[in-house]
Amino acid sequence: MEPESFEATLKQEVWRKYMNEEIKMIEKKETWELVDRSEDKDIIGVKWVYKTKLNLDGSIQKHKARLLAKGYSQQHGVNYNETFSPVAHLDTIRALVSLAIQM
Repeated sequence: MEPESFEATLKQEVWRKYMNEEIKMIEKKETWELVDRSEDKDIIGVKWVYKTKLNLDGSIQKHKARLLAKGYSQQHGVNYNETFSPVAHLDTIRALVSLAIQM
């Protein structure tokens, strides 16, 4: 049910819609910004991943399109430790809220 390639998604309106929604969310959340390419820096590419979610009866619930960084293209010792993902675990948030309440 998922498209085989990026070119295949361009022919289907439903996937273009969800790809546009993903781009809008990236821009809204300011997850990343487009900058000029620097000659002394390596570029990590991106890849579209498509998923069709189904109901229990087999009918389509929704489509998902996600734009992901190709983290596997990083090289250990070169640019491997230069990534940052600001994601907190739920346990950490609970602990901080508990401390804030106690104080």
